[in-house]
Amino acid sequence: MIDSTRPTPSEIRAYRAANPTMRERDIAAQLGISEAALVAAECGLTASRIDADANRFLGRAGELGEVMALTRNESAVHEKIGIYENVKTGPSASLVLGSEIDLRVFPSAWAHGFAVTKTDAKGEIRRSLQFFDKRGNAVHKVHLRPTSDLEAYDRIVADFRLEDQSQQFVAESGAAAGDDASATVDTQALREHWTKLTDTHQFHGILRNLKIGRRQALHAVGDDLAWQLDARGIETMMRGSAETELPIMCFVGNRGVIQIHSGPVKNIASMGPWLNVMDPTFHLHLRADHIAELWAVRKPTSDGHVTSLEALDAKGEMVIQFFGKRKEGFGERPEWRSLVENLPRLDSIVAA
Repeated sequence: MIDSTRPTPSEIRAYRAANPTMRERDIAAQLGISEAALVAAECGLTASRIDADANRFLGRAGELGEVMALTRNESAVHEKIGIYENVKTGPSASLVLGSEIDLRVFPSAWAHGFAVTKTDAKGEIRRSLQFFDKRGNAVHKVHLRPTSDLEAYDRIVADFRLEDQSQQFVAESGAAAGDDASATVDTQALREHWTKLTDTHQFHGILRNLKIGRRQALHAVGDDLAWQLDARGIETMMRGSAETELPIMCFVGNRGVIQIHSGPVKNIASMGPWLNVMDPTFHLHLRADHIAELWAVRKPTSDGHVTSLEALDAKGEMVIQFFGKRKEGFGERPEWRSLVENLPRLDSIVAA
């Protein structure tokens, strides 16, 4: 650990060189800096600053062909291989609705961008476009694949390159805290709004209008609509859906992007605290030990109620969310509903 509140770019590079096998996010944590500061220290060497306008990037991303899209938060990493297609941009929210890459993008959170070229331990060149928020947290990364269009990548980097190529990065403060589960909630108003839902997307509006957080709502609404599960239920669900080839939807997000996998999962593996999916076009890496609360949640829709599995960290922030895959206009798969409803409840575990 460097004994400095803000290590210089040269100190950052030296520490990185001395720890070639350490993951970048772990290096940043060891140095007490943001991941964006770690990347910025390489400007002029292996990195270039680029425009971080989300909609501008989405308008060009399809030119790259097949890539790996990566979205993560503190506890989960979601990777999808595919093409950026069927893009719809807007000032407050944008969509990528490809057959593999499925994103909900919030442009206001995108603040810094870098094009990164590195040589790995095998001597292979790795190229990526990486985007961060104002605090230097990663919101989205795009890694080129062997079949990606390198000429398109070079054109995008040239067109997006900024004059400012400083190696210094100072993160803005003000990270939002999680909600307080013990705060007072108007349960009657919450239940009244909740039971009148016709679409799951309306749920965020309820929380906003009632000025409460998700964790507060889950604790207050009543166990006919939300009940707490043993946190190990995520692995049970994933292995159960893999065994039965049940298609699911897996959401991982941060303040800039929500990335979605829709379909079956097959290869489930536990490695230490990590629960992993290692399928051909979908990789998931989940820190199971970061899950403080796991909830089964029931929301009404115009097609009948749907059931989600929602994992929160110790701050009450969403780590990962699952639904059964379904088409709009159709009801929830009974196999998914049964799988979730039969997961062990926390109160039964405690009582035992």
